[in-house]
Amino acid sequence: MKAVLALEDGMIFTGQSFGATGEQWGEVVFNTGMTGYQEVLTDPSYCGQIVVMTYPLIGNYGVNREDYESMRSFVRGFVVREACNHPSNWRATYKIDNFLAREGVLGISGVDTRALTRHLRSHGTMRGVIGTGEIDPAILVEKARSCPQLTGQKLVEEVTTRQVYTLPGDGPRVVLIDLGSKHNIIRRLRDRGCSVIVVPPDMKPEKIAELAPEGVLLSNGPGDPTDVPGTIATTRALVGKYPMFGICLGHQIMALALGAKTYKMKFGHRGANHPVKDLASGRVYITSHNHGFSVDEESLKGLDVDVSHINLNDNTVEGIRHRHLPLFAVQYHPEASPGPHDSDYIFDQFMDMMRGEGR
Repeated sequence: MKAVLALEDGMIFTGQSFGATGEQWGEVVFNTGMTGYQEVLTDPSYCGQIVVMTYPLIGNYGVNREDYESMRSFVRGFVVREACNHPSNWRATYKIDNFLAREGVLGISGVDTRALTRHLRSHGTMRGVIGTGEIDPAILVEKARSCPQLTGQKLVEEVTTRQVYTLPGDGPRVVLIDLGSKHNIIRRLRDRGCSVIVVPPDMKPEKIAELAPEGVLLSNGPGDPTDVPGTIATTRALVGKYPMFGICLGHQIMALALGAKTYKMKFGHRGANHPVKDLASGRVYITSHNHGFSVDEESLKGLDVDVSHINLNDNTVEGIRHRHLPLFAVQYHPEASPGPHDSDYIFDQFMDMMRGEGR
């Protein structure tokens, strides 16, 4: 079946439909990872987005039951050069076509994803609509132009937990504020023996205090950090009371709570090969990324906060650390999945902080 991707600036890309059929809109973004498409498809941070994979062959090792990063897919569309119909891997339980159909995600293959990615790099991420079947591309362009911007969509509400639940362990009690947390964040904490108490992002600080945490972690998640003012206020109230650690959206929220500002990037960082420099050690780590917003470095001046990591591709802020309080955050994904595990040491730093061995 024919499929069309129409961008709000009038660009049209045609291909073949796979996965679900129908029509869907979203913010069109690209991911440069060569592997990890299943983790991308199940990462809640992609909620509201149509994801373009730059690697030309997707689906070659299928989809399995172990590598989900959430309970389902939150991606609205999936754009590839070639979708493999004959996966080869002993762990595979689904073809990617079957997976997308089951999850209700519209896929389009046969697209020149290099040309599409170059267009997005030049002009920035933009709204788009995927339609399947016989459809007028001009109509899709008009629909893309009339779609709402993702800012203000309250995407976190679509991906977070509604109830408090605990994953017991013998180590420190960590309250994980779930903004769309990936499973591997919880796995990395539990591998270190932590008892993880997962709470919704609108939980009040006094309720969090009742849980007697030894540390608080703000997770990754989708959208604009200013769309969750309640979580920003809660974070501000908790600063200085517990060791705190933020990842991705959690990093941005922590910066806002401390008085900094954030901004929307032209096309963001999405991939598994971004070089990030740890300014304390001077070491460079290859890291996993998925974000469209960044902390404004200029806005950190005058605060008791230092930049701890920078992105070597564009010098954007990749980490912050408070000068006096046990509080730090990173923009990238130290838990990986997908991507390299170079930055797993970040979780050890959080453990040290909870033991009072560092700040």
